[in-house]
Amino acid sequence: MAFRLTPHERGFYPLFTRAAENIASAADLLAKLVAAEPAARIALARQVKESENAGDTLTHEIMVKLNSTFVTPFDREDIYRLASSLDDVLDLIEEAADRIVLYRLGALPPGVAEQVSVLQQAAGATAEAMPRLEKPTKLQEYWIHVNSLEDDADAVYRSLLGDLLAPPDDAAPTDILDVLKLKEVVETLEEAADAFETVANTVESIAVKEA
Repeated sequence: MAFRLTPHERGFYPLFTRAAENIASAADLLAKLVAAEPAARIALARQVKESENAGDTLTHEIMVKLNSTFVTPFDREDIYRLASSLDDVLDLIEEAADRIVLYRLGALPPGVAEQVSVLQQAAGATAEAMPRLEKPTKLQEYWIHVNSLEDDADAVYRSLLGDLLAPPDDAAPTDILDVLKLKEVVETLEEAADAFETVANTVESIAVKEA
C-alpha cells in the first residue's frame, strides 16, 4: 500500500458505493421491463429514468468533491474515470429501457433477457466491490469476474446479432424496421457490458498503483 504523509478524504468511498447500488437497482428494473408486457413497460422505464437522474446527482457530487479536495484517496484521474464509467453504465441501461418503450417493441428475443441477466450479475458484483474500494488490492476476484462476464456478454451479443441479421431458414419473417430497432437495443446492452468492464479495469488500475 502506498505510504501517505497527509490524511486523505475518505468521503469518496460511500459515494461510489451508493452509485453502484443505484446501478444494481436500475439493472433489476431493466430485467423486469424486458420480461413485462409492453403496456407495463412505460412505468418501469420511468423508474429506470429516476435511477439515472439519481446517478447523475451522485456523479455531480463526486466531481464537486474531486474539485474541492486537496488530498484524494487515489489518483484524481482514476476517480474521474471511475465516476464517469459508472455514469456511462447507468446512461446505457436507461437508454436501452427508453428505446424498448420508444420503439414500441413487442415480445423480445430470449437473448435480450440473457444480456440483461449478465448486466445484473456485473451490477451485483460492482455493488459488492465498491464498499471495499479502500483496499483495492483485495478486489482481484471482482475484476476477473466482471471481465469474464463481459466475455459472456460478447457471446450472447454475437449470437443475437447473427439471429437478427441472418435468421435461420425456418424462422418466421421479420419486418426489417423491427430488426433495426432490436439491433439498436442489443447494441446498447452490449455497450453497457463494456462499460462495466471499464469500471472493473479502473479498479484494477487503482490496485496496481496502490500495491
